[in-house]
Formats: sequence, structure tokens, C-alpha cells
Amino acid sequence: MRNTALRLLPALALASVSCSEKQQNPNILLIVADDLGLGDVSAYGSRTICTPNIDRLADNGIRFTNGYATSSTSTPSRYALFTGMYPWRNAEAKILPGDAPLLIDTEMPTMPKMLQAEGYQTAAIGKWHLGMGDGDTDWNKPISPSANTVGFDYTCLIAATNDRVPTVYVENGLVEGLEADDPIYVSYKQNFEGEPTALTHPEMMKMKWYDGHFNSIVNGIPRIGFMKGGQKARWVDEQMADYFIGKVKNYLDNRDKDKPFFLYYGLHQPHVPRAPHQRFVGSTDLGPRGDAVVEADWCVGEVISYLEKSGLAENTLVIFTSDNGPVVNDGYCDDSEERLGTHDPRNGTRGGKYSLFDGGTHIPLIIYWKGHLTPMLSDALVSQHDFFASIGALVGGSVPEGLDSQNHLDAFLGRTQQGRVDLIHEAEGRLSYRKGKYSLLPPYTGLVRNKTLNELGNLGEWGLFDLEADFGEKHNIAADNPELLEEMKSNFSYICGLNF
Repeated sequence: MRNTALRLLPALALASVSCSEKQQNPNILLIVADDLGLGDVSAYGSRTICTPNIDRLADNGIRFTNGYATSSTSTPSRYALFTGMYPWRNAEAKILPGDAPLLIDTEMPTMPKMLQAEGYQTAAIGKWHLGMGDGDTDWNKPISPSANTVGFDYTCLIAATNDRVPTVYVENGLVEGLEADDPIYVSYKQNFEGEPTALTHPEMMKMKWYDGHFNSIVNGIPRIGFMKGGQKARWVDEQMADYFIGKVKNYLDNRDKDKPFFLYYGLHQPHVPRAPHQRFVGSTDLGPRGDAVVEADWCVGEVISYLEKSGLAENTLVIFTSDNGPVVNDGYCDDSEERLGTHDPRNGTRGGKYSLFDGGTHIPLIIYWKGHLTPMLSDALVSQHDFFASIGALVGGSVPEGLDSQNHLDAFLGRTQQGRVDLIHEAEGRLSYRKGKYSLLPPYTGLVRNKTLNELGNLGEWGLFDLEADFGEKHNIAADNPELLEEMKSNFSYICGLNF
């Protein structure tokens, strides 16, 4: 337990899995929010945003106070989640443009492939951001390789983020709603002749850009990258939540009922541009970011309620988490900083998205399995890239040797509060090291903060922090603990193969 809000939560008895007669392997629902912080969830102590549906999972499941993503940005975090490998082992695992080729090699083992081999039908719905195609993608033809070639039977995805082109839905490798006489073209190098941008036609914008988002305008919102055509295929941001919920329900209705399912549901909230449906506008005092969190909570409630309505809840393991730490101002003028007030999406951690500080990767992580788990609060150190090995152990799957993923099924199911010994975090190519209660940051230099105002973790000297005594990493204890510093540096160097 790390701060006042978390100390208020009850520490309950260790959980246990039901010992009833052997059943079919459980369905698995993995919900990954986008840029959601610990402090955005009322189950983690937020008093400014109410998230009753996420709270319900937390109150009836395993709520982790030491849950981590491997990375403080989306693409590498999701790469680790599906492959079980640290993303820094792949030099291309960085924030991708919308026209990037598929990042995961089609020959690589992946968690969905492992589950397919165990008889699961697999689906990916929502945000992807791991690339599509071969790098020279023709969006008017079947796109391959895609998520369908790395272990997913059914896919309905956005290629990257909702602030990047192409602003279209891609279902099983085909752009949905595309008309043959209005082909779509995408470029991250130059605009198409005559196409309006935020710089040339500011009167077309309903949302103003703050930094970087000044290229093609879609739905009145300026984006990163250039796009032409595909008018009827373009999404409407305010309808995206309902669209994907519809796809999730349709998948659950039409799946093969004789097989268990693995469903990855990638929420787009509260990533920019924050454009929640009108029924959520004004639901908080925090502006579009807060309202987008409420919309995300509604999405969670809708899918869990549908599981219950369909009689699937008792045999569906639900994992709820976020891809990285939070960010407030991230490229649009949406009053996110101005209306922040007392809200702390970082929940007392330091940094946030893009950062090597703890707030970059310290995320909400909740495991819910109706009727199978005793609710509890867990301090076990766990990471998302351990889902591969741990779920493999749960379903009897074959997990290849050589992965960074570790089997911590007992921690994930609440049988123990002993998780990882250590963990490496990544932030835009920079690495840090966590062992036990200590966090080690190398002496990176450069910007101290970026335009999001998040601290990046570039201290210019070795940083050593005791996260139990100093949750907000305010006191660098490196100089006062030379032996501990050298031990941490040695362990860190051994794991990542760097000399310090």
C-alpha cells in the first residue's frame, strides 16, 4: 500500500480459486484503457471522478497496488502485453504512425496464438497501435499482415490512436464502409494537393490543437498525418464508444459457443482527442478528459452487464488495466489542465505518460472472476507482460522458453502476494529498474519536462528511490546508499546487457 488513499482500502484475506469439478477453460476478457491513471479510478482513491463499473470489478476481485505496464507509452506497452517480451529488445517498438507496418513478426509466439492452440477463439476489438500491413499499405485492399496474422481470429480495430490518420475502422483487414469510387490515401510525409489542414483552414476545426496536431481535419478535429478520400468510411469520434460496444456484443452473440473465447477490448479513452458522446459531456467538472473517463467506465459496465445477461460471467476471467500512466494536456486545447482542480490522475506518483518515474508505468490493474476469487487488495509486484506465461499456466498452454514473461498466476489469482522480484521499465528508449521497493533511474540528460508538462525522469545523475517510504520519488537516496546503488546497477546491467 503506497499512499493515503490506498491505505484506506481494506486488506482482505487471501483469495482462492474455486475447487469445483473441472470445467472448460475460462473465457478471458482483457480490457485495456488508454492513458488512464491510478488517480482516475475511484476504487484507487479518486474523489473527483466516479467509476462505479470499474469499482465493481475492483471491489469483487483482486485489486493490485503494484501493477505495472512495461512502458510509459502505448505501442511498446501493448507489444510486451501480447508477446511476453520486453519492448526494448525490439528497436522498432516505439510510438508508431498510423501507416506503420505490423510490429509483431508473424513468426513470433504470441499470447493469442498460444490460446488458439488450446482451442480458444480469439478477437481483438478497439485500439490496436501495433501496425498494419507491410509498410506500403494500400488501404483500399485487404491489409496483410495484420492482427489476424498474429493470433486473432476476428478483429475490428483502429490502426493507431484516435488522433492519427487513417480515421477509419478496419475489420478483418478491410476498411469498413469504404466505397470503391472514393479510395482512401494516407501519408505521414506530405499533404495531398488541395486537402485542408488545421494550418490552412482553421475555420473547419471544432477542437483546437495545442501541439503537433495540425494536419488533416476529420470530424472537425485536426490529426497527426495526412489523409484523402474515404469520406463515408471515416469515424465520428463521439460515436466510437457505442460503435465498439456494439462490435463487442455482436462478437459475443455470434462466437462459436462450443469454444472458450479470448477477447482483447482496447478502449480509446481517455486518450486525445477527448470527444465523448454528448450524454457524457458535463458528467464531471474536469472537462472532456474527465468525461471521457466516465465514458470508459460506462463501456466497462456495458460489457460486464452483457456477460451477465448472456450467462457468461461465472466462467469469464476479466482483466482490467491501462496501457501506461496518465497525461493531462497531450496536444489539444481541451481545458484539461485548466479544469484539473484537485484531481490527481497520477495518484501521488511522479511522472506519468512518457516518463521513467514511477507514474509512467504504475497503472490500475484488476482481476475479476465472478464466483472464483475472494476480493482482496494485493501489494504483489506484477506486470502486464506476465499475462502470457500466467494465462498459459491457467489454461495449460505451451509457453515457449526465452520469454521475459514470468508465471505469476498465483499472484494474479490472489493465492499469494509474492510477485516479481524485479522489473525493467521503458520510456521512449530509456530504461529504469525496479527491484523490491527500490527504483533506479540512470543519469539521462535532455528535457526535464515535455510539452505535456509531465516530468520525463532525466535527472542527469543516478536516481535511487525508496517507493515505500517515498511514493512520490521526491528524495534521491543514491548518494547516501553507495552499496545499494552498486548492487542495483549491477542487477540492472546484467538483465538489460548494458554497462554502467
